[in-house]
Amino acid sequence: ARFYAAEIVDILEYLHSLGLIHRDVKPENLLLTSDGHIKIADFGSVKPTKDTPIKVLPNSTNERACTFVGTAAYVPPEVLNSAPPTFGNDLWALGCTLYQLLSGSSPFKDASEWLIFQRIIARDLKIPEYFSDDARDLIDKLLDVDPSKRPGAGPDGYVSLKKHPFFRGIDWKNIRSTRAPKLAMEANANEDEDSQDSSWLSHMGSAPVNQHVSPVGNDGASSSSEVRSHISRLASIDSFDSRWQDFLEPGESVVLISKLKKINKLTNKKVQLILTDKPQLICVDPGKMVTKGNIMWSDDPSELNVQVSNSSHFRICTPKKVSSFEDAKQRAWQWKKAIEDLQRCQKN
Repeated sequence: ARFYAAEIVDILEYLHSLGLIHRDVKPENLLLTSDGHIKIADFGSVKPTKDTPIKVLPNSTNERACTFVGTAAYVPPEVLNSAPPTFGNDLWALGCTLYQLLSGSSPFKDASEWLIFQRIIARDLKIPEYFSDDARDLIDKLLDVDPSKRPGAGPDGYVSLKKHPFFRGIDWKNIRSTRAPKLAMEANANEDEDSQDSSWLSHMGSAPVNQHVSPVGNDGASSSSEVRSHISRLASIDSFDSRWQDFLEPGESVVLISKLKKINKLTNKKVQLILTDKPQLICVDPGKMVTKGNIMWSDDPSELNVQVSNSSHFRICTPKKVSSFEDAKQRAWQWKKAIEDLQRCQKN
């Protein structure tokens, strides 16, 4: 991870020296050459600074520069607050990418983009105990809420970042000619019927971050009023397979979505359960692509509540009906949290 993180730093230093902000740094946009070195791809979101000598497409310099671009799991908090882009945006994404290189998952991983954004805004960062002290320190600093304080963005520029103890032993001048480390190939994992959402799940996850983690960052989570203030801004950001868009109203977005087994007395049927920010709970037949009815929403927990039997089984209870579900991805607790969080937001 150290070698590849160093190569990403080398790439970002070069791009930033040209006055270019990439704005979509993530593992999926890193290409591995035949000799094991890193190249970066996808410049569709690039933002040029005023001093850049590089010519870019006209739409890269317009007013859209302050709108959301990039990928949810790697977006910095200042972008969610509609701040103008800076080199610090890429350095935040570097911190997220390093975290994923070391752990296999992104640092703010959650069940939906909406929940990810809540964690980013609150800086709800949990770093595994098995990370080295140097790795923990570097990630903590790269994920500073103040973009000007991230290593590489301050007065010393990339000098301070390259001198960080995590990169001890890196030959920066010859890194591109240094022999790359050999990669150990993992055995292929079996894909299930939800493989179509693999890119979604890689950042959202099938379960919360578990034990052996320690908290870093702000004291406590963001208040419901803070979360509520961001809902309208995030509502236009697509967060799932576009085929489900037909079941939403204009401006409505998804908070959580899963393919579940709906358990009835005599039969079990597969349904796509969609929780939206309206809020709505929509059941869709994924085979026929038709709605199977909505679960009546209420902000009152006595009229709408979630009862979890275990990580795979939960019930959504209303005065008129109890709907039982089985989630093969074991997200029962995430469904409970998402619904209860949305109820709290609606009340405030």
